[in-house]
Amino acid sequence: METENRLSERRHSLSRERRKRQIVRRITFGGGAAVLIVLAVFLFSRFRGGRLFPAAVRNYGAYDIGNPTKQVERPELDVQLLTVNEYSRPGTATEKIRSVVVHYTANPGSTAQNNRDYFENLKDTHDTKVSSNFIVGLDGEIIQCVPTAEMAYASNSRNIDSVSIECCHPDETGKFNKKTYQSLVELVSFLCGKFDLGMDDIIRHYDVTGKLCPKYFVEHEDAWEGFKADVAKYIQENGK
Repeated sequence: METENRLSERRHSLSRERRKRQIVRRITFGGGAAVLIVLAVFLFSRFRGGRLFPAAVRNYGAYDIGNPTKQVERPELDVQLLTVNEYSRPGTATEKIRSVVVHYTANPGSTAQNNRDYFENLKDTHDTKVSSNFIVGLDGEIIQCVPTAEMAYASNSRNIDSVSIECCHPDETGKFNKKTYQSLVELVSFLCGKFDLGMDDIIRHYDVTGKLCPKYFVEHEDAWEGFKADVAKYIQENGK
């Protein structure tokens, strides 16, 4: 009888040990699977936010422009390069271009030619140091003042690694009219392809210094995001 009791206890003990091992195996397997799932989610999020899904395609709805090097045709330019001088075209070579910076002239009703001539005259007046690589006018005309391989005086600490675009506007709101807006979309789209830039590389003067420039796009964040969406759309529909 005593022997039978010992055998029964031994069987129960072995059964408990098996159950413990099964539970440990299940926990270990489940934990490993959970780790793998977390790792997979992490890697996916990293790739989605990184170069597998480049900045150019993030957060712009249906306009997945794919490769950020996709090229669009260069818009028509009126090339009127400034005279090399200390006050508006120093002739300093830029570093690798990392951003396109959008500005507004803060001079309602002025034309692209007015602003270009003001930059040119600084070589004589010495009033200040200011310029821009491009100016987009009220009729959609685009004047190039400084080569993109040279620094312009527009974006403060980002002068050395950015291309600047001044935009004319008809009134104090700083809102661009349709012709100016469309030419800006086309110019920025071209520059993104030229310099391998994504949508997050399109910035405002405000994003560099906190200055209220371009005014309308600072005061209306939805309009700024809409502008970048329009650039993504233009590249998607016109890029090669």
